[in-house]
Amino acid sequence: METQNLGAPFALTPEQSSVPTKVSRATWAGLAISLFAMVVIRQAFVFFVPETTFASAVLKEALIWLNAVALIVIIRRGEHLPMRSIGLGTARWWKSILWGFVIAVVSAVVVGALAYATSYGHGPGSAAFEKLPLWLITAIVFCAGVVEELFYRGYAIERLRLVGFGRFWSVAIPLVIFSLGHWSGGAANILIAFVAGLILTGFYLWRRDLVANMIGHGLVDFVANVVPALFS
Repeated sequence: METQNLGAPFALTPEQSSVPTKVSRATWAGLAISLFAMVVIRQAFVFFVPETTFASAVLKEALIWLNAVALIVIIRRGEHLPMRSIGLGTARWWKSILWGFVIAVVSAVVVGALAYATSYGHGPGSAAFEKLPLWLITAIVFCAGVVEELFYRGYAIERLRLVGFGRFWSVAIPLVIFSLGHWSGGAANILIAFVAGLILTGFYLWRRDLVANMIGHGLVDFVANVVPALFS
């Protein structure tokens, strides 16, 4: 695969307008994984395993993590780019934790209000999901926080800018796919995912700190899915 030789700093900043003359096949492969892997995996399990079981949940999470590892390999070995190119390692750890909590609080308030306004009560598969062991539910929600931010914020936004999609489409495309990927929870869940994704995207574009996004996203999902089970 071709090597991208880019002199621009990473993560990409809003002021950057230069586009490389040649984009590697590795980047296109990375975009395919980041934008569509989770959607395809989730849809396949909805089609072939309509009711969530322990085995299907473990297999699904394993496949998602496998794609996340493949994306990291693409970044390091295929594109020969640093992890800073997707917003990892761009801030001190304590700042990432602090901003992660800020993201979580803002997201929880806004998303919680929206869930209340829409009377959202989760999708049809929520009952089966809630029957899974609590440790597995915890692993799943943190997987979502880490991998969804890796895919839809860090990689997709940066690389769509890199290949020349421009500021608007580099943000809009991942946001729309991320939102529609929550279709199994109904229209309300798509709306909630869109608003949550908008908040997460805004923080990422502002701070360029993917670790903070992962922490914030994971905490919100933890509070929504695990905390109620602890007190039920």
